[in-house]
Amino acid sequence: MSPAEAAEAGNQSKGSLRVVQLYPRDMNIYGDWGNALVLQRRIAWHGYTPELLEYNVGDPFPEDVDIIVGGGGQDSGQLVIQDDLQARAGHLKELAEDGAPMLVICGLYQLFGRFFKTRTGAVIPGIGILDVETHGTDERLIGNVKVSTTEFGEVLGYENHSGQTTLGSGVRPLGTVAKGTGNNSNDGEEGARYRNIVASYLHGSLLPKNPAIADFLIRTAAERKFGSFSPGSPDDTYAVLAREHAGRRPR
Repeated sequence: MSPAEAAEAGNQSKGSLRVVQLYPRDMNIYGDWGNALVLQRRIAWHGYTPELLEYNVGDPFPEDVDIIVGGGGQDSGQLVIQDDLQARAGHLKELAEDGAPMLVICGLYQLFGRFFKTRTGAVIPGIGILDVETHGTDERLIGNVKVSTTEFGEVLGYENHSGQTTLGSGVRPLGTVAKGTGNNSNDGEEGARYRNIVASYLHGSLLPKNPAIADFLIRTAAERKFGSFSPGSPDDTYAVLAREHAGRRPR
């Protein structure tokens, strides 16, 4: 039996970690559900028992959340979830300030900020966890991206967004863009970091090609819940191959 199968069966588990995917029904346009699946597998490889849950509009919010992940969506998807997200804002802020690790991609990156102003001038309010603001433009930023980061090394992914995000003083960028555009057309930065939140425009999904970020989320969740993290032996064979292939792709 593999380490993952053993952990999933509850054999010698170091404890359970609960991953909640926000709004996969409406915010999963570029396969961002894959990030939750990577966390599920790597949690098991590290010897913990993964619990993977969905949260959609109108659902009761899961208790005892350890990791939150959220993906991208069209403007229409953001409109569908905005009222429900506002209703959950207080709880999500409490989790963020308490150090819960979160990964928010594209559309939910925008809505975790102060607001998203669309191309037509409509303003979709954010929940203000991140000190960022986003403005829709006529320019679409599309293509493969390489990001240099101090925390996670080289981060690889794919961007496809017309919203351009500007960081305020309350957050720092995930990294600087070596290939591609990132947050906007001007400053050469990609993503945002605040407490244990990783926010990014990178799809692909992000985590299969960037296991260092996945392991950061898992380690942080384990330390927050159990007081320490005991790593296992994840199989990074395919992640290495995916990174090599992605790194060779043109813009």
